[in-house]
Amino acid sequence: MSGPTQRIIKANGINLNVAEQGEGPLVLLCHGFPEGWYSWRHQLEALAAAGYHAVAPDMRGYGKSDKPEAIDQYTIFHMVGDLVGVLDAYAAKDAVIVGHDWGAAIAWHTARLRPDRFRAAAILSVPYRPRSEVPPTSVMPQTEDAQFYQLYFQEPGIAEAEFEADPRKTLAAMLFGGSGEGVTAIRAMTAASGQPFKGVGMVSREDGMLPKVQVPLPSWLSAADLDYYGGEFARSGFRGPLNYYRNIDRNWELMGAFEGVKVVVPSLYIAGDHDMVIAFPGAAEQIANMKQSVPQLREIKMLPGCGHWTQQERPQEVNAALVEFLRSLPN
Repeated sequence: MSGPTQRIIKANGINLNVAEQGEGPLVLLCHGFPEGWYSWRHQLEALAAAGYHAVAPDMRGYGKSDKPEAIDQYTIFHMVGDLVGVLDAYAAKDAVIVGHDWGAAIAWHTARLRPDRFRAAAILSVPYRPRSEVPPTSVMPQTEDAQFYQLYFQEPGIAEAEFEADPRKTLAAMLFGGSGEGVTAIRAMTAASGQPFKGVGMVSREDGMLPKVQVPLPSWLSAADLDYYGGEFARSGFRGPLNYYRNIDRNWELMGAFEGVKVVVPSLYIAGDHDMVIAFPGAAEQIANMKQSVPQLREIKMLPGCGHWTQQERPQEVNAALVEFLRSLPN
């Protein structure tokens, strides 16, 4: 079987680059931060072999897709509109949506708001989160010398300067640090140092987010993979991807109109037990109570030793779970 092909399509008034493979019912794959269509490279092939048309866009702001300049062009409504636009570009009546990280949050709301177009959802890493009572950034942890990484991302230009100094090094640090191997190593180093743990996702106000030492490649990522990621971000930059985080409170305001609306389509949730997202405050409760907001949640599948980069770290297990879920759905 030949590999995925790429092309530019028009969706929701912008150009999106999509990678696609296979023929059959449409499965739309939505990546997170800091990734791109390439994070689904293992799934594109497996889904195509199973008889599906797998489509993985570079989400707006990423890769070869358009990168609107204004921060307010990256709200949840823009993202949902982009994915509806992808279906329209393919003249597809509906699709199954799969999402990871930011793509998971977007996929939850896409399935929630447009169950007429998205007939099922398979979500990796990020559990469904009911709307909080206050703007999310107002309760994110911060101390005198550290702040939660999503707060660090809020001021335009700060994180961009750190990450764009050496995109390949940035991607190496993030992909290793968030992996199961990286989390295990960080826990061991913290325990050996005797220093107090700053907390999950905390960034030093003085030193920034990235480590000062070179990190190894995780076992599931090749040098060629890292070269591809580094090249994509060297060309496209980090502003668009970081703008997703700069709309967290705006999304909270916008979604007030949909308070109480549940995700009513059949759903699957997969996560690694070493994923930093699972360690966030409140995440365990969100997973335990998810069926209240997602009544057709079929299964919660936890992968031992797996970190945040679920579909890249454990492609065979994720592929098998996705194909089993897809085949269980009504035609």
